[in-house]
Amino acid sequence: MTERLFLRLDGDLSYGPETTVPADTLRTFAVGAQLGAHVSQILLYRETFADGAEVAERVLPDGAVRLVIHLGDGTPAGPAAGPQGSVAIGAAVAPVLLRWRRSRMHSISVALRPGAASALLGVPAGELQGMAVALDAVWGPSFHALRERMAAQADDEARVAVLRRALEQRLSQSARPASPRAVQAAALLAASAGRMRPRDVAQAVGMGERRLQQIFRAEVGMSPKAWGRLARLHACLRALRGGPAAPPWAALAADGGFYDQAHLANEFRALCGLSPTEFLQRGVSLSSKT
Repeated sequence: MTERLFLRLDGDLSYGPETTVPADTLRTFAVGAQLGAHVSQILLYRETFADGAEVAERVLPDGAVRLVIHLGDGTPAGPAAGPQGSVAIGAAVAPVLLRWRRSRMHSISVALRPGAASALLGVPAGELQGMAVALDAVWGPSFHALRERMAAQADDEARVAVLRRALEQRLSQSARPASPRAVQAAALLAASAGRMRPRDVAQAVGMGERRLQQIFRAEVGMSPKAWGRLARLHACLRALRGGPAAPPWAALAADGGFYDQAHLANEFRALCGLSPTEFLQRGVSLSSKT
């Protein structure tokens, strides 16, 4: 069974160049002005496999909570999910390994920004951390009707339009807005590539470090330290893009805020499930775009 790679960093329009999922199976749709502060991406995935085929997909962590609505007959070959495999995937600091089976995959993925889970689902991101939860369990009974309306549309543009309207309605009726200071703290850590200390972030947003830890875990779905680790890794991944085939790992480690090259390698294994060399080999040897 072949294992494919999916990576999207903040700023990537659709997916990162390291992604080895066939490019023609992925399509990005506009989020819209009303959802822009809460949703970072709406991505459609459509692919047909040979009968009986099973495909593994390694999704590298970007810190986002994702809603995945399955519209085809394919289902995840993993834990039980909601209707036709639709799930809410919590934020994680480890890769998610998905296994798809059956013949036709057709799904829409919605990546949420920090704090958006509370506003759109009524559930803090911390309650979904590291989990894949049946989407109807967090969306509510109306999810069944939403999925049926989406499936009944004539094309994907219409399906996404139905989904956008549903998200906009939930946002307008939300009783649990995101914490502005948690969102601000996440932005500060990301902008510093993980170099900013949590105590300095707490001071910058006007609260104590312990309180920051509490609201960050609830609204972002992980600790400020974990979010900073992801930000540091993402900065390193960006530095690798367009670089030499044999990167100067020691220099990258020093420039990226890692203690040393061994620390960089350990973070790759912990956060990607791959060594730095394995990551580069996957992106070059398997990519449909090379």
